[in-house]
Amino acid sequence: MEKIEKTEKELYQEFLNGNKSSFEELVIKNKDKLIYFLQNYLKNIDISEDIAQDVFVYILIHKTNYDFKYSFRTYLYTIGKSKAINYIKREKKIIYNDEILNNMQLHDKEELEEKVFRTERTRNLKDDMNKLKKEYKIAIYLADIEGLSYKEIRKNFAKK
Repeated sequence: MEKIEKTEKELYQEFLNGNKSSFEELVIKNKDKLIYFLQNYLKNIDISEDIAQDVFVYILIHKTNYDFKYSFRTYLYTIGKSKAINYIKREKKIIYNDEILNNMQLHDKEELEEKVFRTERTRNLKDDMNKLKKEYKIAIYLADIEGLSYKEIRKNFAKK
């Protein structure tokens, strides 16, 4: 007696009617092809296998979403492609955020912050210094930069 092979649409209809072995047959028929298809996007066999499993779980949970006017394989690959693309997008965000964090350790952030504040203070100080009279600029320079005492600075101005 020759066994008649059922179409994927027939198997899916049986699955909708409660026949779990029909769903298992759909998985067995399509699992390897789906993994190979996903491998083209993901470039990683382990992740491709995980996503393929997610696709079948999705179909199992949302079994009434299938539209019979399309082939089951088209439906399967559409879900797979969508899940693969979502995975890639999510991984890019994670990798990008991890790279930022790794490249900018707390130490680096503190140094950057301090540099910004130091630059700001320097610019403000220069702006304020430029507003002073020439004698005051000289006095501040001699005290803060040259390290002269106020007595020595006074003597310097008394000579003029």
